[in-house]
Amino acid sequence: MQTYDVKMPLEHIRNIGIIAHIDAGKTTTTERLLFFTGQIHRIGEVHEGAATTDYMEQEKERGITIQSAAVTCFWDFDNTRHRVNIIDTPGHVDFTAEVERSLRVLDGAVVIFDGRKGVEPQSETVWRQANKYKVPRICFLNKINLIGGDYDKSFQTIKDRLSKKALAISIPIGRENELHGYVDLVYNKAFSYDSEESEELKEIPIPDELVEKAKSQRDILIETLVEMDDALMEKYFAGEEITVDELKYALRKGTLESKIFPVLGGDSRSPMAKTILDYISLCLPSPLDVPPVHGEDPKTGEEIEREADEKESFAGLVFKIVNDPHIGNLSYFRIYSGTVGAGTYVYNSSKGVKERVSRLLLMHADDREEAKMLRTGDIGAIVGLKVSGTGDTICDESNPILLEQISFAEPVVSQAIEPATKSDEEKMSEALNRLVREDPTFKVESDLETGQTIISGMGELHLEVMVERMKREFNVLANVGKPQVAYRETVKSVCEVSEGKYIRQSGGRGQYGHCLLRIEPNSGNGYEFVNKIKGGAIPREYIPSIQKGVVDSMKAGVLAGYPVVDIKVTLFDGSFHEVDSSEAAFKIAASMAFKEGCKKATPILLEPIMDVAVETPQEHMGDVTGSLSSKRGQIQGTEDIGNGITVINAQVPLSELFGYTNELRSITSGRGSASIEPSHYAEVPKNIADEISGIKS
Repeated sequence: MQTYDVKMPLEHIRNIGIIAHIDAGKTTTTERLLFFTGQIHRIGEVHEGAATTDYMEQEKERGITIQSAAVTCFWDFDNTRHRVNIIDTPGHVDFTAEVERSLRVLDGAVVIFDGRKGVEPQSETVWRQANKYKVPRICFLNKINLIGGDYDKSFQTIKDRLSKKALAISIPIGRENELHGYVDLVYNKAFSYDSEESEELKEIPIPDELVEKAKSQRDILIETLVEMDDALMEKYFAGEEITVDELKYALRKGTLESKIFPVLGGDSRSPMAKTILDYISLCLPSPLDVPPVHGEDPKTGEEIEREADEKESFAGLVFKIVNDPHIGNLSYFRIYSGTVGAGTYVYNSSKGVKERVSRLLLMHADDREEAKMLRTGDIGAIVGLKVSGTGDTICDESNPILLEQISFAEPVVSQAIEPATKSDEEKMSEALNRLVREDPTFKVESDLETGQTIISGMGELHLEVMVERMKREFNVLANVGKPQVAYRETVKSVCEVSEGKYIRQSGGRGQYGHCLLRIEPNSGNGYEFVNKIKGGAIPREYIPSIQKGVVDSMKAGVLAGYPVVDIKVTLFDGSFHEVDSSEAAFKIAASMAFKEGCKKATPILLEPIMDVAVETPQEHMGDVTGSLSSKRGQIQGTEDIGNGITVINAQVPLSELFGYTNELRSITSGRGSASIEPSHYAEVPKNIADEISGIKS
C-alpha cells in the first residue's frame, strides 16, 4: 500500500465522494479504483462481503454500505502524481446523513447511475445534496454492459430530471454484453479491452458505425466547451482548430464552476475505471480550487474567511465520530487551513473548550496510518477528542473561527427499546449514548409517562441496524417494540390572546409571573418567537425564561403529546411584581399561556408523507396501484423504463408503509422493488387523528 506523501502540492490533491442510488455500483467502483491505483492487489466483491470499504459485519452480510468509509489512493495523470482521497457513501435513504456530512467536507463528487435505469429517486436526493453544498461533479453511467443497459436513454434522464448542463464526453462501443470499449470525445480516440478481467485499455480506430455519431457528439462537446472561455470562443468563431489541451482546460474550468457536468458511461468493473481516475484528476477540484471557507468570529459574530493555505491559522470541521473498540473515539475531520500536529491542543469553538490531539491518523477504510502532522486539504482522524461532536469546528485558540454547522433531517420512525436483562441496563445506556454521538439522525429519549426508552431514526432498516450494532459491538441484548411514526403537532388558526398567570403565595417570598401570547401558524418556517413588549411591561431579564417556557412546552403538544412544529409565538404584554417575580415564575406562566393558546388555535396532528417509487413488471401494475391506494397513497404518475418494467410514483403516509417491502414481494412474485424516502409532513385525517389521540391518552 502506498502511503501519505507529505510533500505533495495542494493542487494535486482531490477530495471526492462516490454518491448514488442504492445498487448503482458505488462500492464496486471504489474497489476498482483502489485496485487500478495499486492500493489493493485483489478485487473484493460486494456480494462476497469482501469489499474494502464495506468493512462492518452488517455491510458484508447485507451487501449494502451503511457507513461512509474514507480511503486514499494515488494516480498518475498527464505525467503528474495525484493523491485521491475517496469517501464511499451509502445509497440507502435511511443512511442519507452519511452522504450529507461527507458532501459537507468534500471538494468534488462522482455520481454513479445504473445505466439500465438512469436517474432513480435517491439519485435525485444526492444530486440535491450536492447542489446544496455547491459540489462540482462528474457522472458515470454504470452497468450498461448488462441486459437493458442503454447509455443514450439513461443520459437523457440526467438531462431531463437533474440538469440540462450534463455533457457527454464518451460513447460506448458495443451494446449490453457486447460492450468492450468507448470513444473518448475529448481526445477523439477509441479504446477497447478484451474482457472485464483485463487490466489494459488498447487504443483502436473509431469503429465505422460510430464515426458519424462521434463527430456530431464531439461537435456538441466543442460548442459547449468554447463557451467556458472568451479566448476559445473567438478562436472557434475564427474557424481555427481547438486543441485537445484547450478542450481539457475548458472542461476543467466548466466543471469547477458547475457550468457543466461531464458524463461517462461503461462498466466500472472494466479497465474503464482508469478513465474515471483520469477524469477525476482532470475535472474535479483541488483544495485550492474551492472558494475560501466562510465562518464567523465566535466572540464578535463578524464574518471571516480562511484561505486553503498552510500559513493560515488552523481551521477544521469534525464531520463524523466513530467508536473504535481498541482506541476509543475517532473524530474524522477535514482541514480547511493551516496544519495540526499530534500531541498539540486544538480549540473547539462550537463548544468553547480546549482539547488535546493525542494521535493523528489517515484512514484506509478500517486500516489506519499514523501521521505526525496533517495539513490543509487533508481528511483524517483524531484520537483523543472527548467533547467534540459531528459538525463542531476545531481551530487555533489564538485565532478562532466558527464554521457553519451541518444540518440533518429529523427522524421519522421510533420504537421502544428495553434491555433483555437487568444486567444489560447500564450497558444499553452507554451503548445508546455512543451511537447517538456517532449518528446525528439517531435520537434517544425517555417517555416520561411510561418510563420507556424511545429510539428514533430515519427508517425501519436504520433502527434495525442500530439494535444489531448494540448486540455485536457492545454485547447488549435488547427487546424492541413495533416501529412507531414520529407524528408532529401544529395549529391551523390564530389565537389572538392567550394569558398565563402564575401566582403562588407562601410563608416567605411569593412567585409571580404573567404574560400574554399570540399563537399563530408558521407553515414550513419552523418555530419563531417575537418579543413585542413595550414600555417595560415585563423586564428584559425575564424574556429568555418566557422563551424557555414556550420551547419546553413545545416538546409535548396538546392533542397527543407529540412535539409542536411550525408555530409563531408573539409575546405582546404581561405584568410583573417588584419582589415576587422570578425567572421560574415567568417560565411556568409562559408554559400555561402556550398550552392554552394551542388549544384555542385549532391544533392538528401532522404525519410524515413518503415519496414511494415502485418498480414492477407491467402485469402487476394494477395490483401495486391498488395496494398503494388502499394505504391512503396518492399516485403521482407512472413511467415506462423498458424491458416490461414500469415505475409507479406515489406519496404515501409512513404509518401505512411498515412491512410494505414484504407485501410488495408477495404481490409481484418477488420481482418488484420499492424506494422510499421522506417527502413532507401533512395533516392527519380527523378520524385517524382521533384514533391516535385516543391511544395516546
